[in-house]
Order: sequence, then C-alpha cells, then structure tokens
Amino acid sequence: MGEPSKIGPTGDMRALIEQIAKALVDDPAQVSVNQVEEAGESVLELTVGPNDLGRVIGKQGRTARAMRNLLSAAGLKFNKRFTLEILE
Repeated sequence: MGEPSKIGPTGDMRALIEQIAKALVDDPAQVSVNQVEEAGESVLELTVGPNDLGRVIGKQGRTARAMRNLLSAAGLKFNKRFTLEILE
C-alpha cells in the first residue's frame, strides 16, 4: 500500500509536520521544519511562504491546533514532549 513507514523508535515528527504542511500550501518548496531541543522537549519550527501562512494556521487556528494535537498524541506514545511553533 505504498512505501513502508520510516519512523524510528522516537518517531520523526519533523517529517510528519513537513508532509502535512506541504499538503496544505500552494508552494511546498517553501516549507521547512527545524527541530530544536529545548529544556527536555522538542520544538518544531514550521516556516512557510508568506502567502501560505493562513493555510497552515486555518480559520481561528483550527489547522494549527490539529497539528499540535497530533504532536501531543504521538509524544505520549514516545514519552517525549513536542511543541509546534509557526514562524512568520
């Protein structure tokens, strides 16, 4: 049913967020996700093109909240805390 998952024992949440964001935006080439370790948690910094910022945030922040919920749920499985920051 497609390519097998390449998520390791701690999961590749950076790749997950990148795939979701690329599916939402008009210009996937401008999507980048940086992972930074801060105080025991992983911070994922999502950057998109200026015209696509509204698409990843969504109406009243619903899309961004949904991505954060996915990270939170996956973090429970891997006993790790993830935070998503959407950079302008």
